[in-house]
Amino acid sequence: MGNDTIGSMITCIRNGNLSKAKTVEVPATQITRSIANILLQEGYIANVRERQYNAIRMLVITLKYQTKTRKPHITIIKYISKPGLRVYSNHQDIPQFLGEMGIVILSTSKGIMMHREARAQKVGGEVLCYVW
Repeated sequence: MGNDTIGSMITCIRNGNLSKAKTVEVPATQITRSIANILLQEGYIANVRERQYNAIRMLVITLKYQTKTRKPHITIIKYISKPGLRVYSNHQDIPQFLGEMGIVILSTSKGIMMHREARAQKVGGEVLCYVW
């Protein structure tokens, strides 16, 4: 994994969903913990725990699937603001993803938060990803 921990996390979750994996492991940083906690609060993933291998901390994310069909709860997870092209938005122009059915995760001056919280607190920031 490279220096882009957010991109690595999103790619691991997407690939885990496609392969119907039970868990995925991503490097544990403050940003990845915050994103994982938002996904957990919104019900897109089942569990998040931290595991340490020697000196490396990893987040173990348990993915969530529908019981009968084994369809993943995360249909789309799209990385928006990339290292080569940052995407910023003020609180009035935060995009609505699929008419409020999905969530937009932003990095603001007050921390990592969802689009609803950012609009309520009237803060803009960097648009990290869309999840639906």
